Amino acid sequence: MRIRSIVTRSAVALLLASTAITVISCSTPGGEYAPTAPPPPMAPPPPPPPPPPPPPPPMAPPPPARPAPAEGVADGGTGEGVDDIVVTGSRIRRDGETSGAPVISGEDARIAAPTPIATPDTRPAQPPVPQAGLLTAGDYDDLLNPTWYADYVGRYLQKQRDSALPYVDTREAITIAVRDVEGRPAPFVEVTVSRPEGGPLKLRTLADGTVVLFPGLDRLGRTADVAVEDAEGRSTRRLTVGPDRRLEIRTSHRVAQVRAFDLLMVIDATGSMGDEMEYLKREIASIMASLAERHPNVDTRIGLIVYRDNGDQYVVRDFPFTGDVNALVRQLEAQRADGGGDYPEAMDQALDRAMDYPWRDNAVRSVVLVADAPPHDDRIAATWEQVQEARARRIQITPVAASGVGDQAEFVMRAAAAATQSRYLFLTDDSGVGNPHATPEVKCYVVTRLDSLLRRVLDSQISGRRIEPTENEVIRTVGPYDDGVCTPK
Repeated sequence: MRIRSIVTRSAVALLLASTAITVISCSTPGGEYAPTAPPPPMAPPPPPPPPPPPPPPPMAPPPPARPAPAEGVADGGTGEGVDDIVVTGSRIRRDGETSGAPVISGEDARIAAPTPIATPDTRPAQPPVPQAGLLTAGDYDDLLNPTWYADYVGRYLQKQRDSALPYVDTREAITIAVRDVEGRPAPFVEVTVSRPEGGPLKLRTLADGTVVLFPGLDRLGRTADVAVEDAEGRSTRRLTVGPDRRLEIRTSHRVAQVRAFDLLMVIDATGSMGDEMEYLKREIASIMASLAERHPNVDTRIGLIVYRDNGDQYVVRDFPFTGDVNALVRQLEAQRADGGGDYPEAMDQALDRAMDYPWRDNAVRSVVLVADAPPHDDRIAATWEQVQEARARRIQITPVAASGVGDQAEFVMRAAAAATQSRYLFLTDDSGVGNPHATPEVKCYVVTRLDSLLRRVLDSQISGRRIEPTENEVIRTVGPYDDGVCTPK
């Protein structure tokens, strides 16, 4: 009996110890009841544990349960086969067919609400509004660099094997400078130059009091008589072609200052010019405002020609001279770049229309030609005829080479600038606007904003003196630049 009693007490002790272990294993460290994590779905469920004592009311959410690792992935690693992720007590199901919104089980919904997921803005980005002062450009004066220009012409013609392309021989250029009785430049004075054939050549001085002769183009003989007439009589000087590079003639009276300016914008409006046109619409107003501030006593008119090519919606569209800059800007605002197709455009027809404008006798006359393509091959000669007419009528052509300008376009535009005593302007990539811009075949230049460059060039044409950029205007300098001259050649 004593042995049986001992055995019975031992069995009861073992049973109580087993029950205590079971209760402890079902409790959290804080004494709160927490259900055990469910086994993997494919495994049969384990037998339920003995009923625990009633848990106290929950004081805080239970700690997150660790999901079972996917098949073939070690504990603590990651893998492609994970189907469910438990985040802050919420069970979220990955579903590649849904929009990605979390799906939370009913029991966990009272623990944590789903975090809103931001949806991306699918609206197309709006292009930036073009602003003035963004385009950048450089300029080159071939008359200040006659030997460099002659070398450029020789290389280009040898490569093209086409001597019919227009050019001027800057190495033989002769400058006739007319000064009044006080030594100031005499603008708009007629200069008569004798020639062996074809009658005398007659040209009028620009605002700086000069005309430039090209013996080959002008068909001069070995010598020429250069005459200037005024109210007091006729002044004549003998010119020897070759040795003489500059000849000065004085008049016997004081000359009037420049009081009028006629500017005609001639713009290629084909499809490739879209970016440049949109920014030019913003540039023109600031350029004209700056000129008006610098020359308040000069009566300025501005006109517009846009052109495309044969077969387009239109070939040439023109708008007359006006003193209302805002009206001109509104007309330009209404234009859109379109058409073209092939590379050459109707430049010759645009310049022909420009010659028909009512230019004033007492005004500085200027054409700003903005283009990225030459005329058609069979219209290059006609274009050169228009350039020579512009020269005879004292109209300076200032080309602005836009993005994509090719070798032939550069050649034709530089010849037009040199023949009319102007400069060749070209857009650069410094602005980051538009398509890549071709680097011109020149030896030196400075890059500034296009609006400030055009203002300086037009200001120089009005005032009769070359105006250089200030140090603050220069973005970068290329080559040995010295006030437009590329040294040392």
